[in-house]
Amino acid sequence: MTAAPVPAATAPKRKASPKSARSRAREFALQALYQHLVGRNEASAIDAFTRDLAGFHKADSVHYDALLHGCVREAAALDARITPLLDRKLAEISPIERAIMWIGAYELMHCADVPWRVVLNECIELAKDFGGTDGHKYVNAVLNGLAPSLRASEVEADRRSGKSRA
Repeated sequence: MTAAPVPAATAPKRKASPKSARSRAREFALQALYQHLVGRNEASAIDAFTRDLAGFHKADSVHYDALLHGCVREAAALDARITPLLDRKLAEISPIERAIMWIGAYELMHCADVPWRVVLNECIELAKDFGGTDGHKYVNAVLNGLAPSLRASEVEADRRSGKSRA
């Protein structure tokens, strides 16, 4: 005899923790970068559209600006950093995972106020929420490979303290 399923109305609900303004900025930047990669739309047009989306007011608009415009401006440099760590051609990478890797690489390069492990965790969560089934594993591997070259002292300090993933 099996137990009857718990009705949805009485099942315990797991309350999701509220997302930070920076996490929301990354989500909106991901959507915008996807439009750029797939639709070849200009960053300024994407930016205007994205700012009108529901919930944008809860995002850190300064961080969103830095991610969207920085990633578009530095796309070739970001691809150059990412490509040596890939096990396939860049063209074979999903645009979602590519945009997430751009965000991670950009933050590792330019956002020293965000700890490297936070950058990795945030990008892994984006990949889990928006990417393919195992896309988060791929994003993790690539960004974990980038971190020691972009945040050498921070990664080394974590390694010595036993906190490192690299």
